[in-house]
Amino acid sequence: MFKRLIAPLAALMLSGCSLFGEDADPALWVVKDGDTTIYLFGTVHVLKPRMHWFDEGVHEAFDASDEVVLEIAKPDPQAIAALTAQLGTRGGPPFAPEVDAAARDLGMPAGAIDKQEPWLAALTLTRLAVARAGYDSAAGVEARLSEAAEDAGKPVRALESARGQLMLLDGLSGATQSAMLDASVKALPTTGARIDRFVAAWARGDAETVGAELNREAQAAPELADALIARRNVRFADWIAARMGQPGTVFVAVGAGHLAGKGSVQALLGDKGLKVERVVY
Repeated sequence: MFKRLIAPLAALMLSGCSLFGEDADPALWVVKDGDTTIYLFGTVHVLKPRMHWFDEGVHEAFDASDEVVLEIAKPDPQAIAALTAQLGTRGGPPFAPEVDAAARDLGMPAGAIDKQEPWLAALTLTRLAVARAGYDSAAGVEARLSEAAEDAGKPVRALESARGQLMLLDGLSGATQSAMLDASVKALPTTGARIDRFVAAWARGDAETVGAELNREAQAAPELADALIARRNVRFADWIAARMGQPGTVFVAVGAGHLAGKGSVQALLGDKGLKVERVVY
Protein backbone atom coordinates (compact mmCIF):
# COMPACT_ATOMS: atom_id res chain seq x y z
CA MET A 1 0.00 0.00 0.00
CA PHE A 2 1.77 3.00 1.25
CA LYS A 3 5.36 3.10 0.11
CA ARG A 4 8.18 5.54 0.36
CA LEU A 5 7.26 8.40 -1.92
CA ILE A 6 9.95 10.62 -3.36
CA ALA A 7 9.79 11.71 -6.98
CA PRO A 8 8.98 9.64 -8.89
CA LEU A 9 7.94 7.65 -5.84
CA ALA A 10 10.91 5.38 -6.43
CA ALA A 11 12.08 5.67 -2.89
CA LEU A 12 8.66 4.50 -1.90
CA MET A 13 9.56 1.18 -3.39
CA LEU A 14 13.30 1.41 -2.99
CA SER A 15 13.43 -1.45 -5.40
CA GLY A 16 15.54 -2.74 -8.26
CA CYS A 17 15.36 -5.18 -10.99
CA SER A 18 15.80 -8.83 -10.92
CA LEU A 19 15.68 -11.46 -13.53
CA PHE A 20 12.98 -14.04 -12.98
CA GLY A 21 14.30 -16.67 -10.61
CA GLU A 22 17.32 -14.63 -9.55
CA ASP A 23 18.85 -15.29 -6.15
CA ALA A 24 19.06 -12.22 -3.89
CA ASP A 25 21.01 -11.55 -0.71
CA PRO A 26 19.52 -8.35 0.75
CA ALA A 27 21.07 -6.61 3.73
CA LEU A 28 20.25 -7.69 7.28
CA TRP A 29 21.31 -6.11 10.56
CA VAL A 30 21.07 -7.10 14.21
CA VAL A 31 21.09 -5.25 17.55
CA LYS A 32 21.27 -7.28 20.75
CA ASP A 33 22.06 -7.37 24.43
CA GLY A 34 22.08 -10.13 27.04
CA ASP A 35 18.47 -11.25 26.59
CA THR A 36 17.12 -9.40 23.52
CA THR A 37 17.89 -9.76 19.82
CA ILE A 38 16.28 -7.58 17.16
CA TYR A 39 16.91 -8.21 13.47
CA LEU A 40 16.44 -5.28 11.08
CA PHE A 41 15.52 -6.12 7.51
CA GLY A 42 14.91 -3.62 4.71
CA THR A 43 11.96 -4.50 2.52
CA VAL A 44 10.93 -3.87 -1.05
CA HIS A 45 7.17 -3.51 -1.29
CA VAL A 46 6.95 -4.77 -4.88
CA LEU A 47 8.99 -7.42 -6.66
CA LYS A 48 8.87 -9.51 -9.78
CA PRO A 49 7.71 -13.08 -9.23
CA ARG A 50 10.10 -15.90 -8.37
CA MET A 51 12.87 -13.79 -6.91
CA HIS A 52 14.59 -15.87 -4.23
CA TRP A 53 15.42 -13.72 -1.21
CA PHE A 54 13.71 -15.52 1.69
CA ASP A 55 16.50 -18.02 2.36
CA GLU A 56 19.89 -18.34 4.00
CA GLY A 57 20.55 -15.67 6.64
CA VAL A 58 17.21 -13.93 6.27
CA HIS A 59 15.24 -17.12 6.77
CA GLU A 60 17.45 -18.15 9.68
CA ALA A 61 16.81 -14.82 11.42
CA PHE A 62 13.10 -15.14 10.76
CA ASP A 63 13.00 -18.68 12.12
CA ALA A 64 14.87 -17.62 15.27
CA SER A 65 12.42 -14.80 15.99
CA ASP A 66 9.48 -15.01 18.36
CA GLU A 67 7.52 -12.28 16.59
CA VAL A 68 7.47 -10.30 13.35
CA VAL A 69 7.06 -6.52 13.21
CA LEU A 70 6.03 -4.76 9.98
CA GLU A 71 5.14 -1.17 9.14
CA ILE A 72 1.47 -2.08 8.96
CA ALA A 73 -0.45 -5.28 9.55
CA LYS A 74 -1.80 -7.23 6.59
CA PRO A 75 -4.30 -4.78 5.09
CA ASP A 76 -7.89 -5.49 4.12
CA PRO A 77 -8.03 -4.44 0.43
CA GLN A 78 -11.64 -3.28 0.68
CA ALA A 79 -10.93 -1.24 3.81
CA ILE A 80 -7.86 0.32 2.19
CA ALA A 81 -9.84 1.20 -0.94
CA ALA A 82 -12.57 2.86 1.15
CA LEU A 83 -10.03 4.77 3.23
CA THR A 84 -8.12 5.90 0.15
CA ALA A 85 -11.33 7.12 -1.49
CA GLN A 86 -12.29 8.99 1.68
CA LEU A 87 -8.97 10.80 1.98
CA GLY A 88 -7.97 11.07 -1.67
CA THR A 89 -11.10 12.22 -3.51
CA ARG A 90 -11.43 15.84 -4.61
CA GLY A 91 -13.81 18.03 -6.55
CA GLY A 92 -11.43 20.67 -7.83
CA PRO A 93 -10.53 21.70 -11.39
CA PRO A 94 -8.89 19.23 -13.78
CA PHE A 95 -5.16 18.69 -13.67
CA ALA A 96 -2.95 19.78 -16.55
CA PRO A 97 -3.69 17.89 -19.81
CA GLU A 98 -0.46 15.91 -19.58
CA VAL A 99 -1.62 14.33 -16.32
CA ASP A 100 -4.78 12.97 -17.90
CA ALA A 101 -2.81 11.89 -20.98
CA ALA A 102 -0.40 9.94 -18.76
CA ALA A 103 -3.30 8.33 -16.88
CA ARG A 104 -5.03 7.30 -20.10
CA ASP A 105 -1.77 5.85 -21.43
CA LEU A 106 -1.65 3.70 -18.30
CA GLY A 107 -5.21 2.45 -18.83
CA MET A 108 -7.35 4.86 -16.79
CA PRO A 109 -10.56 6.31 -18.26
CA ALA A 110 -10.41 9.89 -19.48
CA GLY A 111 -10.84 12.35 -16.62
CA ALA A 112 -10.69 9.70 -13.88
CA ILE A 113 -7.38 10.97 -12.48
CA ASP A 114 -8.87 14.43 -11.97
CA LYS A 115 -11.07 13.09 -9.18
CA GLN A 116 -8.03 12.29 -7.04
CA GLU A 117 -6.04 14.51 -4.72
CA PRO A 118 -2.58 15.27 -6.17
CA TRP A 119 -0.78 12.93 -3.72
CA LEU A 120 -3.07 10.05 -4.66
CA ALA A 121 -2.80 10.85 -8.36
CA ALA A 122 1.00 10.68 -8.08
CA LEU A 123 0.78 7.40 -6.22
CA THR A 124 -1.72 5.94 -8.69
CA LEU A 125 0.31 6.82 -11.79
CA THR A 126 3.51 5.43 -10.31
CA ARG A 127 1.76 2.26 -9.12
CA LEU A 128 0.38 1.66 -12.63
CA ALA A 129 3.80 2.28 -14.20
CA VAL A 130 5.44 -0.10 -11.74
CA ALA A 131 2.84 -2.77 -12.52
CA ARG A 132 3.43 -2.27 -16.23
CA ALA A 133 7.13 -2.93 -15.59
CA GLY A 134 6.22 -6.34 -14.17
CA TYR A 135 6.28 -5.66 -10.43
CA ASP A 136 3.60 -6.85 -8.06
CA SER A 137 2.89 -6.13 -4.37
CA ALA A 138 1.69 -9.72 -4.02
CA ALA A 139 5.30 -10.78 -4.70
CA GLY A 140 6.71 -8.14 -2.36
CA VAL A 141 8.58 -8.78 0.86
CA GLU A 142 5.77 -7.86 3.26
CA ALA A 143 3.34 -10.22 1.59
CA ARG A 144 5.83 -13.10 1.85
CA LEU A 145 6.71 -12.34 5.47
CA SER A 146 3.04 -12.10 6.47
CA GLU A 147 2.35 -15.45 4.83
CA ALA A 148 5.38 -17.09 6.47
CA ALA A 149 4.46 -15.70 9.90
CA GLU A 150 0.93 -17.03 9.58
CA ASP A 151 2.23 -20.46 8.55
CA ALA A 152 4.68 -20.51 11.48
CA GLY A 153 2.16 -19.21 14.00
CA LYS A 154 4.28 -16.15 14.77
CA PRO A 155 2.48 -13.01 15.98
CA VAL A 156 2.69 -10.03 13.61
CA ARG A 157 2.72 -6.53 15.07
CA ALA A 158 2.51 -3.17 13.31
CA LEU A 159 4.51 0.01 13.83
CA GLU A 160 1.90 2.12 12.05
CA SER A 161 -1.64 2.05 10.72
CA ALA A 162 -2.83 2.32 7.14
CA ARG A 163 -4.77 5.47 8.05
CA GLY A 164 -1.71 7.01 9.64
CA GLN A 165 0.40 6.33 6.55
CA LEU A 166 -2.17 7.84 4.21
CA MET A 167 -2.62 10.84 6.49
CA LEU A 168 1.08 11.61 6.08
CA LEU A 169 0.46 12.10 2.37
CA ASP A 170 -2.86 13.85 2.76
CA GLY A 171 -1.24 16.28 5.20
CA LEU A 172 1.42 17.48 2.78
CA SER A 173 1.15 21.08 1.61
CA GLY A 174 -0.63 21.77 -1.65
CA ALA A 175 2.61 22.96 -3.23
CA THR A 176 4.44 19.77 -2.31
CA GLN A 177 1.60 17.58 -3.55
CA SER A 178 1.50 19.43 -6.87
CA ALA A 179 5.27 19.20 -7.26
CA MET A 180 5.12 15.50 -6.44
CA LEU A 181 2.49 14.90 -9.11
CA ASP A 182 4.42 16.92 -11.68
CA ALA A 183 7.65 15.04 -10.92
CA SER A 184 5.87 11.69 -11.08
CA VAL A 185 4.38 12.42 -14.51
CA LYS A 186 7.76 13.54 -15.86
CA ALA A 187 9.46 10.43 -14.44
CA LEU A 188 6.96 7.90 -15.82
CA PRO A 189 8.99 7.03 -18.95
CA THR A 190 11.94 5.96 -16.77
CA THR A 191 10.05 4.52 -13.80
CA GLY A 192 10.61 0.91 -14.82
CA ALA A 193 14.35 1.37 -15.31
CA ARG A 194 14.72 3.21 -11.99
CA ILE A 195 12.81 0.55 -10.08
CA ASP A 196 15.02 -2.04 -11.75
CA ARG A 197 18.15 -0.29 -10.48
CA PHE A 198 16.75 0.00 -6.96
CA VAL A 199 15.84 -3.67 -6.73
CA ALA A 200 19.20 -4.67 -8.16
CA ALA A 201 20.92 -2.68 -5.38
CA TRP A 202 18.61 -4.14 -2.73
CA ALA A 203 19.12 -7.68 -4.04
CA ARG A 204 22.89 -7.50 -3.73
CA GLY A 205 22.70 -5.93 -0.26
CA ASP A 206 24.02 -2.58 -1.49
CA ALA A 207 22.57 -0.27 1.17
CA GLU A 208 25.00 2.49 0.16
CA THR A 209 23.49 2.80 -3.31
CA VAL A 210 19.96 2.78 -1.88
CA GLY A 211 20.95 5.49 0.60
CA ALA A 212 22.68 7.63 -2.02
CA GLU A 213 19.59 7.63 -4.23
CA LEU A 214 17.36 8.38 -1.27
CA ASN A 215 19.49 11.36 -0.24
CA ARG A 216 19.57 12.68 -3.79
CA GLU A 217 15.79 12.56 -4.06
CA ALA A 218 15.32 13.95 -0.54
CA GLN A 219 17.21 17.11 -1.45
CA ALA A 220 14.65 17.75 -4.18
CA ALA A 221 11.63 17.21 -1.91
CA PRO A 222 12.53 18.12 1.70
CA GLU A 223 8.97 18.25 3.06
CA LEU A 224 8.20 14.87 1.56
CA ALA A 225 11.44 13.35 2.83
CA ASP A 226 10.86 14.75 6.32
CA ALA A 227 7.31 13.37 6.51
CA LEU A 228 7.90 9.98 4.94
CA ILE A 229 11.46 9.17 5.95
CA ALA A 230 13.06 11.31 8.67
CA ARG A 231 10.24 11.55 11.22
CA ARG A 232 9.30 7.93 10.75
CA ASN A 233 12.92 6.84 11.21
CA VAL A 234 12.84 8.53 14.61
CA ARG A 235 9.65 6.71 15.58
CA PHE A 236 10.99 3.36 14.41
CA ALA A 237 14.27 3.84 16.28
CA ASP A 238 12.41 4.87 19.44
CA TRP A 239 10.26 1.72 19.23
CA ILE A 240 13.27 -0.55 18.74
CA ALA A 241 15.17 1.06 21.61
CA ALA A 242 12.18 0.62 23.91
CA ARG A 243 11.72 -3.00 22.78
CA MET A 244 15.30 -3.75 23.78
CA GLY A 245 14.06 -3.49 27.36
CA GLN A 246 12.08 -6.73 26.93
CA PRO A 247 13.62 -10.19 26.44
CA GLY A 248 13.07 -12.14 23.24
CA THR A 249 13.98 -12.21 19.55
CA VAL A 250 12.17 -9.97 17.07
CA PHE A 251 12.28 -9.71 13.28
CA VAL A 252 11.60 -6.07 12.30
CA ALA A 253 11.01 -5.38 8.61
CA VAL A 254 10.60 -1.83 7.30
CA GLY A 255 11.12 -0.24 3.92
CA ALA A 256 14.76 -0.44 2.78
CA GLY A 257 15.00 3.35 2.62
CA HIS A 258 14.68 3.57 6.39
CA LEU A 259 17.80 1.46 6.83
CA ALA A 260 20.03 3.40 4.44
CA GLY A 261 21.43 6.85 3.98
CA LYS A 262 21.72 9.86 6.26
CA GLY A 263 19.60 9.65 9.40
CA SER A 264 18.95 5.90 9.01
CA VAL A 265 17.37 3.88 11.79
CA GLN A 266 20.76 2.28 12.49
CA ALA A 267 22.40 5.68 12.90
CA LEU A 268 19.67 6.84 15.28
CA LEU A 269 20.03 3.66 17.33
CA GLY A 270 23.76 4.30 17.48
CA ASP A 271 23.05 7.74 18.88
CA LYS A 272 21.11 5.98 21.64
CA GLY A 273 24.14 3.88 22.53
CA LEU A 274 22.97 0.71 20.78
CA LYS A 275 25.38 -1.22 18.56
CA VAL A 276 23.90 -2.30 15.22
CA GLU A 277 25.88 -4.85 13.23
CA ARG A 278 25.53 -6.09 9.67
CA VAL A 279 24.76 -9.82 9.53
CA VAL A 280 27.15 -11.65 7.22
CA TYR A 281 25.59 -14.65 5.51
